[in-house]
Amino acid sequence: MNEISLHILDLLQNSTEAGSDRIELVVREDFQNNSLQVVVEDNGRGIPPEILGQITDPFVTSRSTRKVGLGLSLMQAAAESCDGYLKIASKLGEGTKVTVVFQLDHIDRPPLGNMAETVTVFLVGRKDLRFTYYHYRNGQQYEFMTTGKESFFDNPLELIKVREKLEVGLKNL
Repeated sequence: MNEISLHILDLLQNSTEAGSDRIELVVREDFQNNSLQVVVEDNGRGIPPEILGQITDPFVTSRSTRKVGLGLSLMQAAAESCDGYLKIASKLGEGTKVTVVFQLDHIDRPPLGNMAETVTVFLVGRKDLRFTYYHYRNGQQYEFMTTGKESFFDNPLELIKVREKLEVGLKNL
């Protein structure tokens, strides 16, 4: 994937496939410490301990629909190629937290990408989801939340408003 936002979309999709109804996304662009951190935390099923230690192996997946899971292994490879890392903490029945860190100024770091578009695409068709997105840059914070009562399936105008709100908020960071 040529943008970090596409990796983020994959992580968010993983969270919903794990049965999450609460997802928190944090993106922290820390220029002072030269790091870009992405955290996705959910309240889904969690990852079984016997799989957790191997979860970044592309041939280890908890999905029954296919036998390959490339998302986490690709995200890990992207982070490590930029002097960063991927860390996963998970408890069965409680959820999962994925933390990914990139060296911000590394020449091989992919661009972050369009986060307003990524979040909007993720929300398409979602209902009953409490989603929180925090974005930090240069000591400033932008926050976007859904309450879990919205339905982004049957109201495309609402999605347009969401995207516009995200674009304006992120632009002002």
